[in-house]
Amino acid sequence: MPEKNIVEEAIGDLVDNFTEAVQKNKHDTVASRFNRLFGREKPIHHVLGGGRSADVLLWRNKKISASFLMGATAIWVLFEWINLHFLSLVCYGLLLGMIAQFVWCNASGFLNRSQSRVPRLVLPKDFFADVGVTIGTEVNRGLLFLQDLSCRGNLKQFLMAVFGLWVAAIIGSCCNFLTVLYIGFVGAHTMPLLYERYEDEVDGFVDSLLMKFHSHYKKIDSGFLSRIPSGKFGFKKHD
Repeated sequence: MPEKNIVEEAIGDLVDNFTEAVQKNKHDTVASRFNRLFGREKPIHHVLGGGRSADVLLWRNKKISASFLMGATAIWVLFEWINLHFLSLVCYGLLLGMIAQFVWCNASGFLNRSQSRVPRLVLPKDFFADVGVTIGTEVNRGLLFLQDLSCRGNLKQFLMAVFGLWVAAIIGSCCNFLTVLYIGFVGAHTMPLLYERYEDEVDGFVDSLLMKFHSHYKKIDSGFLSRIPSGKFGFKKHD
């Protein structure tokens, strides 16, 4: 079948492009021959927002970055491997905190020393409000983006979004939400660093891959997608 041959050819080209990109010299002038990833013109540190967040993702301070990664790994192990429930974790944490404060308050009396002041943990008043506003803003942005794809009338982008959601649903059926978050967290703390170190190789490989994908997409477009009528689609609005 033509579709099967196109898929096999695309997979073969993908393997060939990856092999060629790995074998290239790192100090070659790839930047002058290939476009940067996503059209990037600024350093990756600036693209990530700069400041402390970019320093953590790029491992500028290895102790802080490792602490974040180890903390996320510990949380994932507690919930996934040990099967500890969230309520149990909160109760155990409060229990240990109360015991530590009790020992701190009474140890000075047993040691015949003046009582020291126990540190108190107090969350800022606007903390939960800021978190809620941030989450609400991002959720509304995502909903607006999906609704624009549905109502804008671009059928090709609409089908790509449907395919992406379908793939995400398959991934969600294979692992739970916490595992997906953990994989994303690990990827966010490893992929920027690897990209910064092997920037030229990745840019060259992605650029050649996109060119191959573009050529195969034109074949599919001329054979199938071009026959689908474009324009507005959906329900008509009635007053």
